[in-house]
Amino acid sequence: MAHIIRHSEAKAVFVSEKQFPKIEDALFDPSPLFVSIENFTPVSQGMKRDTMRELKSKGLRELRKWKEKAMRLTHQGRAEPGEDDLAAVIYTSGTTGHSKGVMLTHKNIVYNAVSVYSVAQLSEQDRMLSILPLPHTFECTVGLVLPILHGVHVHYLDKPPTGRVLLPALAEVRPTAMLAVPLVIEKIFKSNVLPKLTGSQLARRLYEIPFFRKIMHRAAGRKLMATFGGKLWILAIGGAPLAVDAERFLREARFPFTVGYGLTETSPILSGAAPDSTRPLSSGPPLPGVSLRLGDVNSATGEGEIEAKGPNVMLGYYKLPEITESVFTADGWLKTGDLGAIDKDGFVYIKGRSKNMILGPSGENIYPEEVESFFFASPYVLEVLVYQHEGRLTARVHLDSAKVDEVLTNLSEAEMEEKRKELLEGIRQTVNSKVSSFARIVRIIEQTEPFEKTATHKIKRYLYVD
Repeated sequence: MAHIIRHSEAKAVFVSEKQFPKIEDALFDPSPLFVSIENFTPVSQGMKRDTMRELKSKGLRELRKWKEKAMRLTHQGRAEPGEDDLAAVIYTSGTTGHSKGVMLTHKNIVYNAVSVYSVAQLSEQDRMLSILPLPHTFECTVGLVLPILHGVHVHYLDKPPTGRVLLPALAEVRPTAMLAVPLVIEKIFKSNVLPKLTGSQLARRLYEIPFFRKIMHRAAGRKLMATFGGKLWILAIGGAPLAVDAERFLREARFPFTVGYGLTETSPILSGAAPDSTRPLSSGPPLPGVSLRLGDVNSATGEGEIEAKGPNVMLGYYKLPEITESVFTADGWLKTGDLGAIDKDGFVYIKGRSKNMILGPSGENIYPEEVESFFFASPYVLEVLVYQHEGRLTARVHLDSAKVDEVLTNLSEAEMEEKRKELLEGIRQTVNSKVSSFARIVRIIEQTEPFEKTATHKIKRYLYVD
Protein backbone atom coordinates (compact mmCIF):
# COMPACT_ATOMS: atom_id res chain seq x y z
CA MET A 1 0.00 0.00 0.00
CA ALA A 2 2.80 2.40 0.91
CA HIS A 3 4.57 1.60 -2.38
CA ILE A 4 1.41 2.33 -4.39
CA ILE A 5 0.76 5.63 -2.59
CA ARG A 6 4.36 6.80 -3.11
CA HIS A 7 4.70 5.57 -6.68
CA SER A 8 1.38 7.00 -7.84
CA GLU A 9 2.06 10.34 -6.09
CA ALA A 10 -1.54 10.24 -4.82
CA LYS A 11 -2.87 13.59 -3.62
CA ALA A 12 -5.60 12.03 -1.46
CA VAL A 13 -6.11 8.59 0.06
CA PHE A 14 -9.49 7.35 1.26
CA VAL A 15 -8.94 4.85 4.03
CA SER A 16 -11.12 2.88 6.43
CA GLU A 17 -10.56 2.77 10.15
CA LYS A 18 -9.62 -0.91 9.86
CA GLN A 19 -6.98 -0.36 7.16
CA PHE A 20 -5.44 2.88 8.46
CA PRO A 21 -2.94 1.17 10.84
CA LYS A 22 -1.28 -0.45 7.80
CA ILE A 23 -0.07 2.92 6.53
CA GLU A 24 -0.06 5.22 9.56
CA ASP A 25 3.66 4.65 10.24
CA ALA A 26 4.82 4.81 6.60
CA LEU A 27 6.93 7.76 5.42
CA PHE A 28 5.57 9.95 2.61
CA ASP A 29 7.13 13.08 1.14
CA PRO A 30 4.96 14.98 0.57
CA SER A 31 2.22 13.37 2.63
CA PRO A 32 -1.14 12.99 0.85
CA LEU A 33 -4.43 14.01 2.44
CA PHE A 34 -5.85 10.98 4.27
CA VAL A 35 -9.65 10.89 4.48
CA SER A 36 -11.77 8.53 6.58
CA ILE A 37 -14.01 6.58 4.22
CA GLU A 38 -16.58 6.12 7.00
CA ASN A 39 -17.41 9.82 7.44
CA PHE A 40 -15.14 11.74 5.00
CA THR A 41 -13.25 13.40 7.86
CA PRO A 42 -9.53 14.06 7.25
CA VAL A 43 -7.17 12.07 9.46
CA SER A 44 -3.42 12.34 9.94
CA GLN A 45 -0.61 9.84 10.29
CA GLY A 46 0.10 9.11 13.92
CA MET A 47 -3.60 9.44 14.66
CA LYS A 48 -4.59 6.20 16.37
CA ARG A 49 -7.81 4.29 15.79
CA ASP A 50 -9.31 5.63 19.03
CA THR A 51 -8.80 9.15 17.73
CA MET A 52 -10.44 8.20 14.44
CA ARG A 53 -13.47 6.98 16.36
CA GLU A 54 -13.63 10.29 18.22
CA LEU A 55 -13.62 12.18 14.93
CA LYS A 56 -16.84 10.46 13.94
CA SER A 57 -18.65 12.43 16.65
CA LYS A 58 -16.85 15.69 15.98
CA GLY A 59 -17.71 15.64 12.29
CA LEU A 60 -17.25 18.80 10.25
CA ARG A 61 -15.62 20.81 13.05
CA GLU A 62 -12.35 18.96 12.42
CA LEU A 63 -12.50 19.85 8.73
CA ARG A 64 -11.61 23.47 9.53
CA LYS A 65 -8.12 22.39 10.60
CA TRP A 66 -7.64 20.79 7.20
CA LYS A 67 -9.36 23.42 5.07
CA GLU A 68 -6.22 24.88 3.52
CA LYS A 69 -4.93 21.46 2.44
CA ALA A 70 -8.32 20.31 1.20
CA MET A 71 -8.90 23.52 -0.79
CA ARG A 72 -5.92 22.70 -2.96
CA LEU A 73 -7.78 19.61 -4.09
CA THR A 74 -11.27 21.05 -4.45
CA HIS A 75 -10.40 24.35 -6.18
CA GLN A 76 -8.35 23.08 -9.09
CA GLY A 77 -11.24 23.65 -11.49
CA ARG A 78 -13.44 21.22 -13.37
CA ALA A 79 -12.56 19.67 -16.70
CA GLU A 80 -14.44 17.33 -18.99
CA PRO A 81 -12.33 14.17 -19.45
CA GLY A 82 -11.61 13.02 -22.98
CA GLU A 83 -11.96 9.38 -23.95
CA ASP A 84 -8.20 9.06 -24.29
CA ASP A 85 -7.47 10.70 -20.93
CA LEU A 86 -6.14 8.64 -18.06
CA ALA A 87 -9.02 7.23 -15.96
CA ALA A 88 -7.19 4.98 -13.51
CA VAL A 89 -3.81 3.61 -12.53
CA ILE A 90 -4.46 0.04 -11.41
CA TYR A 91 -1.61 -1.80 -9.75
CA THR A 92 -1.17 -5.41 -10.82
CA SER A 93 -1.16 -8.26 -8.33
CA GLY A 94 2.56 -8.85 -8.49
CA THR A 95 2.79 -12.67 -8.75
CA THR A 96 6.35 -12.34 -10.05
CA GLY A 97 7.59 -9.36 -8.04
CA HIS A 98 6.74 -5.69 -7.41
CA SER A 99 3.38 -4.52 -8.71
CA LYS A 100 3.26 -2.16 -11.72
CA GLY A 101 0.75 0.63 -12.30
CA VAL A 102 -1.37 -0.09 -15.38
CA MET A 103 -2.63 3.13 -17.01
CA LEU A 104 -6.15 2.74 -18.39
CA THR A 105 -8.11 5.43 -20.22
CA HIS A 106 -11.85 6.10 -20.09
CA LYS A 107 -12.11 4.59 -23.57
CA ASN A 108 -10.19 1.45 -22.55
CA ILE A 109 -12.66 0.64 -19.78
CA VAL A 110 -15.92 1.71 -21.45
CA TYR A 111 -15.06 0.09 -24.79
CA ASN A 112 -14.34 -3.19 -23.03
CA ALA A 113 -17.64 -3.02 -21.15
CA VAL A 114 -19.49 -2.40 -24.43
CA SER A 115 -17.69 -5.32 -26.10
CA VAL A 116 -18.51 -7.76 -23.28
CA TYR A 117 -22.20 -7.29 -24.10
CA SER A 118 -21.68 -9.72 -27.03
CA VAL A 119 -21.07 -12.46 -24.42
CA ALA A 120 -23.31 -11.28 -21.58
CA GLN A 121 -26.41 -9.54 -22.94
CA LEU A 122 -27.63 -8.03 -19.71
CA SER A 123 -30.80 -5.94 -19.40
CA GLU A 124 -32.87 -4.01 -16.85
CA GLN A 125 -34.50 -7.29 -15.81
CA ASP A 126 -31.19 -8.72 -14.59
CA ARG A 127 -29.92 -8.85 -11.00
CA MET A 128 -26.27 -9.32 -10.08
CA LEU A 129 -24.71 -10.22 -6.74
CA SER A 130 -21.18 -8.85 -6.37
CA ILE A 131 -18.70 -11.08 -4.51
CA LEU A 132 -15.39 -9.81 -5.94
CA PRO A 133 -13.47 -6.67 -4.88
CA LEU A 134 -14.09 -3.66 -7.14
CA PRO A 135 -10.34 -2.94 -7.52
CA HIS A 136 -10.25 -6.24 -9.46
CA THR A 137 -10.51 -5.00 -13.06
CA PHE A 138 -12.81 -7.91 -13.92
CA GLU A 139 -15.32 -6.79 -11.30
CA CYS A 140 -14.91 -3.09 -12.11
CA THR A 141 -15.52 -3.37 -15.86
CA VAL A 142 -17.92 -6.32 -16.07
CA GLY A 143 -19.50 -6.03 -12.62
CA LEU A 144 -19.94 -2.23 -12.43
CA VAL A 145 -19.54 -0.37 -15.75
CA LEU A 146 -21.35 -2.99 -17.87
CA PRO A 147 -24.38 -3.13 -15.51
CA ILE A 148 -24.55 0.69 -15.42
CA LEU A 149 -24.69 0.75 -19.22
CA HIS A 150 -27.71 -1.57 -19.25
CA GLY A 151 -29.61 -0.63 -16.10
CA VAL A 152 -28.80 -3.83 -14.21
CA HIS A 153 -29.46 -3.94 -10.44
CA VAL A 154 -26.24 -4.87 -8.60
CA HIS A 155 -26.39 -6.05 -4.97
CA TYR A 156 -23.28 -5.60 -2.82
CA LEU A 157 -22.48 -7.59 0.31
CA ASP A 158 -21.44 -5.65 3.39
CA LYS A 159 -19.27 -8.54 4.61
CA PRO A 160 -16.76 -10.94 3.01
CA PRO A 161 -18.54 -13.63 0.92
CA THR A 162 -18.18 -16.55 3.34
CA GLY A 163 -20.73 -19.36 3.13
CA ARG A 164 -22.64 -17.96 6.09
CA VAL A 165 -23.02 -14.59 4.32
CA LEU A 166 -23.28 -15.76 0.71
CA LEU A 167 -25.97 -18.43 0.97
CA PRO A 168 -28.66 -16.17 2.48
CA ALA A 169 -27.74 -13.44 -0.02
CA LEU A 170 -28.17 -15.83 -2.95
CA ALA A 171 -31.55 -16.92 -1.62
CA GLU A 172 -32.70 -13.31 -1.19
CA VAL A 173 -31.32 -11.77 -4.39
CA ARG A 174 -31.78 -14.81 -6.67
CA PRO A 175 -29.23 -13.36 -9.14
CA THR A 176 -29.57 -13.87 -12.87
CA ALA A 177 -25.88 -13.12 -13.51
CA MET A 178 -22.71 -13.38 -11.41
CA LEU A 179 -18.96 -13.02 -11.68
CA ALA A 180 -16.53 -15.34 -9.92
CA VAL A 181 -12.86 -16.27 -9.85
CA PRO A 182 -11.97 -19.99 -10.30
CA LEU A 183 -11.06 -20.35 -6.62
CA VAL A 184 -14.70 -19.81 -5.61
CA ILE A 185 -16.02 -22.45 -8.01
CA GLU A 186 -13.26 -24.93 -7.21
CA LYS A 187 -13.98 -24.63 -3.49
CA ILE A 188 -17.70 -25.21 -4.04
CA PHE A 189 -16.96 -28.28 -6.15
CA LYS A 190 -14.36 -29.78 -3.81
CA SER A 191 -16.00 -28.91 -0.50
CA ASN A 192 -19.70 -29.25 -1.26
CA VAL A 193 -20.28 -31.22 -4.46
CA LEU A 194 -17.56 -33.88 -4.74
CA PRO A 195 -17.81 -35.24 -1.14
CA LYS A 196 -21.54 -35.87 -1.61
CA LEU A 197 -20.97 -37.65 -4.92
CA THR A 198 -18.20 -39.92 -3.58
CA GLY A 199 -19.34 -40.47 -0.01
CA SER A 200 -19.37 -44.26 -0.21
CA GLN A 201 -17.24 -46.91 -1.83
CA LEU A 202 -20.02 -47.75 -4.31
CA ALA A 203 -20.49 -44.08 -5.18
CA ARG A 204 -16.76 -43.67 -5.79
CA ARG A 205 -16.73 -46.64 -8.15
CA LEU A 206 -19.74 -45.33 -10.06
CA TYR A 207 -18.19 -41.88 -10.24
CA GLU A 208 -15.18 -43.29 -12.07
CA ILE A 209 -17.47 -44.50 -14.89
CA PRO A 210 -18.18 -41.57 -17.29
CA PHE A 211 -21.82 -42.56 -17.93
CA PHE A 212 -22.74 -42.57 -14.24
CA ARG A 213 -20.51 -39.59 -13.44
CA LYS A 214 -22.46 -37.45 -15.93
CA ILE A 215 -25.77 -38.49 -14.38
CA MET A 216 -24.43 -37.66 -10.91
CA HIS A 217 -23.09 -34.32 -12.10
CA ARG A 218 -26.43 -33.46 -13.69
CA ALA A 219 -28.26 -34.09 -10.42
CA ALA A 220 -25.68 -32.12 -8.45
CA GLY A 221 -25.96 -29.27 -10.98
CA ARG A 222 -29.69 -28.93 -10.35
CA LYS A 223 -29.04 -28.65 -6.60
CA LEU A 224 -26.28 -26.09 -7.20
CA MET A 225 -28.60 -24.03 -9.40
CA ALA A 226 -31.16 -24.03 -6.57
CA THR A 227 -28.44 -22.87 -4.16
CA PHE A 228 -27.71 -19.93 -6.48
CA GLY A 229 -31.37 -18.95 -6.34
CA GLY A 230 -32.66 -20.81 -9.40
CA LYS A 231 -32.58 -17.85 -11.82
CA LEU A 232 -28.95 -17.77 -12.92
CA TRP A 233 -28.42 -17.72 -16.70
CA ILE A 234 -24.73 -16.78 -16.73
CA LEU A 235 -21.83 -17.35 -14.33
CA ALA A 236 -18.80 -15.58 -15.78
CA ILE A 237 -15.48 -16.93 -14.50
CA GLY A 238 -12.19 -15.09 -14.96
CA GLY A 239 -8.94 -14.01 -13.35
CA ALA A 240 -7.10 -17.35 -13.52
CA PRO A 241 -7.34 -20.80 -15.16
CA LEU A 242 -10.22 -23.00 -14.01
CA ALA A 243 -9.27 -26.48 -12.75
CA VAL A 244 -10.04 -29.24 -15.26
CA ASP A 245 -12.25 -31.26 -12.91
CA ALA A 246 -14.28 -28.21 -11.86
CA GLU A 247 -14.90 -27.23 -15.50
CA ARG A 248 -15.87 -30.80 -16.36
CA PHE A 249 -18.42 -30.75 -13.54
CA LEU A 250 -19.98 -27.46 -14.68
CA ARG A 251 -20.16 -28.68 -18.27
CA GLU A 252 -21.65 -32.07 -17.45
CA ALA A 253 -24.02 -30.47 -14.95
CA ARG A 254 -25.22 -28.16 -17.76
CA PHE A 255 -24.57 -25.20 -15.52
CA PRO A 256 -24.68 -21.86 -17.47
CA PHE A 257 -21.06 -20.77 -17.21
CA THR A 258 -18.39 -19.15 -19.34
CA VAL A 259 -14.65 -18.75 -18.83
CA GLY A 260 -13.13 -15.55 -20.16
CA TYR A 261 -9.53 -14.52 -20.72
CA GLY A 262 -7.93 -11.19 -20.09
CA LEU A 263 -5.53 -9.16 -17.99
CA THR A 264 -5.46 -5.83 -16.22
CA GLU A 265 -3.50 -4.36 -19.14
CA THR A 266 -6.51 -4.97 -21.44
CA SER A 267 -9.23 -3.53 -19.20
CA PRO A 268 -9.45 -6.64 -18.80
CA ILE A 269 -11.39 -8.96 -21.17
CA LEU A 270 -9.83 -10.17 -24.43
CA SER A 271 -11.92 -13.22 -25.22
CA GLY A 272 -15.03 -15.06 -24.12
CA ALA A 273 -18.11 -16.92 -25.31
CA ALA A 274 -21.77 -17.00 -24.33
CA PRO A 275 -22.66 -19.98 -22.07
CA ASP A 276 -24.22 -21.92 -24.95
CA SER A 277 -21.15 -21.43 -27.18
CA THR A 278 -18.29 -22.42 -24.87
CA ARG A 279 -15.79 -25.15 -25.71
CA PRO A 280 -13.88 -27.38 -23.26
CA LEU A 281 -10.71 -25.76 -21.88
CA SER A 282 -11.18 -22.70 -24.12
CA SER A 283 -11.59 -19.04 -23.20
CA GLY A 284 -13.66 -18.33 -26.29
CA PRO A 285 -12.95 -16.14 -29.34
CA PRO A 286 -11.80 -12.49 -29.22
CA LEU A 287 -14.38 -9.87 -28.26
CA PRO A 288 -15.61 -7.50 -31.01
CA GLY A 289 -12.90 -5.00 -31.88
CA VAL A 290 -10.15 -7.08 -30.27
CA SER A 291 -7.48 -8.77 -32.37
CA LEU A 292 -5.36 -11.66 -31.11
CA ARG A 293 -2.39 -13.39 -32.70
CA LEU A 294 0.47 -15.68 -31.66
CA GLY A 295 4.10 -14.60 -31.53
CA ASP A 296 7.19 -16.84 -31.53
CA VAL A 297 5.09 -19.85 -32.55
CA ASN A 298 6.45 -23.31 -31.81
CA SER A 299 6.14 -25.10 -35.15
CA ALA A 300 5.78 -28.49 -33.46
CA THR A 301 2.90 -27.55 -31.15
CA GLY A 302 1.38 -24.50 -32.84
CA GLU A 303 1.60 -22.65 -29.53
CA GLY A 304 3.03 -19.21 -28.96
CA GLU A 305 2.77 -16.04 -26.91
CA ILE A 306 -0.62 -14.38 -27.22
CA GLU A 307 -0.43 -10.82 -28.52
CA ALA A 308 -3.35 -8.39 -28.43
CA LYS A 309 -4.46 -5.20 -30.12
CA GLY A 310 -7.60 -3.12 -29.65
CA PRO A 311 -9.18 -0.04 -28.04
CA ASN A 312 -9.07 -1.78 -24.64
CA VAL A 313 -5.25 -2.05 -24.50
CA MET A 314 -3.57 0.13 -21.86
CA LEU A 315 -1.53 3.28 -22.41
CA GLY A 316 1.39 1.66 -20.61
CA TYR A 317 2.90 1.24 -17.14
CA TYR A 318 2.97 4.36 -14.99
CA LYS A 319 6.46 5.93 -14.81
CA LEU A 320 7.99 2.79 -16.37
CA PRO A 321 8.67 3.71 -20.03
CA GLU A 322 11.35 1.05 -20.55
CA ILE A 323 9.13 -1.77 -19.31
CA THR A 324 6.22 -0.39 -21.33
CA GLU A 325 8.32 -0.43 -24.47
CA SER A 326 9.42 -4.01 -23.78
CA VAL A 327 5.84 -5.37 -23.67
CA PHE A 328 4.83 -3.93 -27.06
CA THR A 329 5.99 -5.24 -30.43
CA ALA A 330 7.41 -2.92 -33.06
CA ASP A 331 4.01 -2.83 -34.79
CA GLY A 332 2.09 -1.99 -31.62
CA TRP A 333 0.78 -5.35 -30.32
CA LEU A 334 0.75 -6.02 -26.56
CA LYS A 335 2.73 -9.10 -25.56
CA THR A 336 0.53 -10.64 -22.87
CA GLY A 337 3.11 -13.02 -21.44
CA ASP A 338 0.59 -15.85 -21.78
CA LEU A 339 1.32 -18.88 -23.91
CA GLY A 340 -1.50 -20.54 -25.77
CA ALA A 341 -3.06 -21.67 -29.01
CA ILE A 342 -5.82 -20.33 -31.27
CA ASP A 343 -7.93 -22.76 -33.31
CA LYS A 344 -9.34 -22.21 -36.81
CA ASP A 345 -12.50 -20.65 -35.37
CA GLY A 346 -10.51 -18.17 -33.32
CA PHE A 347 -11.12 -19.86 -29.94
CA VAL A 348 -8.30 -19.25 -27.47
CA TYR A 349 -6.67 -21.97 -25.35
CA ILE A 350 -4.41 -20.70 -22.56
CA LYS A 351 -1.47 -22.93 -21.58
CA GLY A 352 0.26 -20.80 -18.95
CA ARG A 353 2.53 -17.84 -18.30
CA SER A 354 5.69 -17.66 -20.42
CA LYS A 355 7.71 -16.75 -17.29
CA ASN A 356 6.52 -19.93 -15.60
CA MET A 357 7.16 -22.30 -18.50
CA ILE A 358 9.64 -25.08 -17.79
CA LEU A 359 11.85 -26.62 -20.44
CA GLY A 360 11.62 -30.43 -20.36
CA PRO A 361 14.55 -32.87 -20.61
CA SER A 362 14.35 -33.02 -24.40
CA GLY A 363 13.31 -29.43 -24.98
CA GLU A 364 9.57 -29.96 -24.37
CA ASN A 365 7.44 -27.07 -23.09
CA ILE A 366 5.98 -27.87 -19.66
CA TYR A 367 3.27 -25.53 -18.40
CA PRO A 368 3.11 -25.81 -14.59
CA GLU A 369 -0.46 -24.43 -14.51
CA GLU A 370 -1.62 -27.34 -16.68
CA VAL A 371 0.10 -29.91 -14.46
CA GLU A 372 -1.28 -28.23 -11.32
CA SER A 373 -4.84 -28.58 -12.58
CA PHE A 374 -4.60 -32.39 -12.31
CA PHE A 375 -3.78 -32.23 -8.60
CA PHE A 376 -7.22 -30.85 -7.76
CA ALA A 377 -8.86 -34.16 -8.66
CA SER A 378 -7.69 -35.29 -5.22
CA PRO A 379 -10.06 -34.34 -2.38
CA TYR A 380 -7.04 -33.81 -0.13
CA VAL A 381 -5.42 -31.03 -2.20
CA LEU A 382 -6.27 -27.39 -1.46
CA GLU A 383 -3.37 -25.62 -3.18
CA VAL A 384 -0.42 -26.68 -5.31
CA LEU A 385 2.63 -25.15 -6.94
CA VAL A 386 4.67 -26.97 -9.61
CA TYR A 387 8.20 -25.80 -10.42
CA GLN A 388 11.64 -27.08 -11.37
CA HIS A 389 14.21 -27.55 -8.60
CA GLU A 390 17.72 -28.82 -9.34
CA GLY A 391 16.53 -30.10 -12.70
CA ARG A 392 13.64 -32.09 -11.20
CA LEU A 393 9.94 -31.32 -11.58
CA THR A 394 8.71 -30.65 -8.05
CA ALA A 395 5.28 -30.05 -6.53
CA ARG A 396 4.52 -28.25 -3.28
CA VAL A 397 1.09 -29.30 -2.02
CA HIS A 398 -1.00 -27.74 0.72
CA LEU A 399 -3.42 -30.38 2.00
CA ASP A 400 -6.92 -30.04 3.43
CA SER A 401 -6.18 -30.66 7.11
CA ALA A 402 -9.80 -31.57 7.95
CA LYS A 403 -9.91 -34.32 5.32
CA VAL A 404 -6.42 -35.57 6.16
CA ASP A 405 -7.35 -35.79 9.86
CA GLU A 406 -10.22 -38.12 8.94
CA VAL A 407 -7.75 -40.75 7.72
CA LEU A 408 -5.28 -40.19 10.57
CA THR A 409 -7.75 -40.95 13.36
CA ASN A 410 -6.50 -43.38 16.04
CA LEU A 411 -3.00 -43.60 14.54
CA SER A 412 0.26 -43.16 16.42
CA GLU A 413 2.54 -40.24 15.57
CA ALA A 414 4.84 -42.49 13.54
CA GLU A 415 1.87 -44.04 11.72
CA MET A 416 0.44 -40.58 10.97
CA GLU A 417 3.73 -39.48 9.45
CA GLU A 418 3.86 -42.61 7.29
CA LYS A 419 0.23 -42.15 6.23
CA ARG A 420 0.86 -38.54 5.16
CA LYS A 421 3.74 -39.75 2.99
CA GLU A 422 1.45 -42.39 1.46
CA LEU A 423 -1.19 -39.78 0.69
CA LEU A 424 1.33 -37.50 -1.01
CA GLU A 425 2.86 -40.37 -2.97
CA GLY A 426 -0.61 -41.51 -4.06
CA ILE A 427 -1.39 -37.99 -5.29
CA ARG A 428 1.91 -37.87 -7.18
CA GLN A 429 1.33 -41.21 -8.89
CA THR A 430 -2.25 -40.30 -9.86
CA VAL A 431 -1.12 -37.03 -11.43
CA ASN A 432 1.75 -38.75 -13.26
CA SER A 433 -0.70 -41.24 -14.76
CA LYS A 434 -2.57 -38.35 -16.43
CA VAL A 435 0.23 -36.14 -17.76
CA SER A 436 2.81 -36.62 -20.50
CA SER A 437 5.92 -38.57 -19.57
CA PHE A 438 8.12 -35.46 -19.73
CA ALA A 439 5.77 -33.59 -17.33
CA ARG A 440 5.76 -36.18 -14.55
CA ILE A 441 6.41 -35.02 -11.00
CA VAL A 442 9.65 -36.39 -9.56
CA ARG A 443 9.36 -34.95 -6.06
CA ILE A 444 6.35 -33.94 -3.95
CA ILE A 445 6.61 -31.80 -0.79
CA GLU A 446 3.94 -30.94 1.72
CA GLN A 447 3.40 -27.19 2.14
CA THR A 448 2.28 -27.04 5.76
CA GLU A 449 1.02 -23.44 5.64
CA PRO A 450 -1.21 -21.88 2.94
CA PHE A 451 0.74 -20.20 0.15
CA GLU A 452 1.07 -16.44 0.29
CA LYS A 453 -1.25 -14.93 -2.32
CA THR A 454 -1.99 -11.71 -4.13
CA ALA A 455 -5.18 -9.70 -3.62
CA THR A 456 -6.75 -11.71 -6.45
CA HIS A 457 -5.93 -15.04 -4.77
CA LYS A 458 -3.06 -16.04 -7.05
CA ILE A 459 -0.04 -17.69 -5.44
CA LYS A 460 3.04 -15.45 -5.33
CA ARG A 461 5.18 -17.93 -7.22
CA TYR A 462 8.40 -15.94 -6.90
CA LEU A 463 8.42 -16.54 -3.15
CA TYR A 464 8.67 -20.31 -3.58
CA VAL A 465 10.50 -20.87 -6.87
CA ASP A 466 14.29 -20.66 -6.96
